[in-house]
Amino acid sequence: MSDWLHDLPLPWLALVVFGFTYVLSAAIYAGVTALATGGRAKSFKAMSQSMLPVLGIIFGLFVVFTAAQVWSDNDHATATVSREASALRSVTVFAAAFPGESETKLRRLVRDYVQEAATVEWPRMAHEAASLKVPPRQLTVALQFVLSLPTNSPGQQTAQRQIISAFENALDARRQRIIVSLAEVSLVKWCCLYLQAACLLFAIGLVHCDDRLASLVAMGLFATGAAAAVLMIAAYDRPFIGQLSITPEPLLQIMPDAAAGR
Repeated sequence: MSDWLHDLPLPWLALVVFGFTYVLSAAIYAGVTALATGGRAKSFKAMSQSMLPVLGIIFGLFVVFTAAQVWSDNDHATATVSREASALRSVTVFAAAFPGESETKLRRLVRDYVQEAATVEWPRMAHEAASLKVPPRQLTVALQFVLSLPTNSPGQQTAQRQIISAFENALDARRQRIIVSLAEVSLVKWCCLYLQAACLLFAIGLVHCDDRLASLVAMGLFATGAAAAVLMIAAYDRPFIGQLSITPEPLLQIMPDAAAGR
């Protein structure tokens, strides 16, 4: 699905998904009704109803496998953002071991990195445009600065090692965050999901071709359920775009600490 659709407010996304599914269902119903005349109606009615549970199970498996990918991607994205925020918070804590200008500089670099991540990288991730080619300047400078700091006590040596480890952890979490921002349900999967739904709708129409009201009700019920499943997947399909997207709030929560040393 394209960016504009994922970026819609949830009510509008629901309207698009349900509207498309109902239109598809209505088109299939009209086609079956037009074809079910004369001898064809008898042939259609002869189709075994045992096909419906089989097709329903296949459609359910399609939904489960697609949803499993989406939940996994969202869990991974949430975990990486939390890990990145936790690592940067550790930096601001251990920076107190180097009081004065060194502590202030470290906190300022962390704050600047968080600001850039929230205002620049997040919109890029939403449109799958974030890149790993260039490392974040603030963290690179901060890491080089920490490596150059003189350590005058065992406590400062321990703090230096912890800060370096935290920066490496934050850099790795950022890499994972950008990678998972590219995750989405492919067009092939969406097409297969709707193709399977269309097959089941067509089978329902054939089985109930002699009773238009029953056919309409059955197809409407299945279309509603299928649209609800598609809406649930589409709302969480891309972790960093849409009304239910993952925000930089965990990173922003450490900004007061990062600025405290100014």
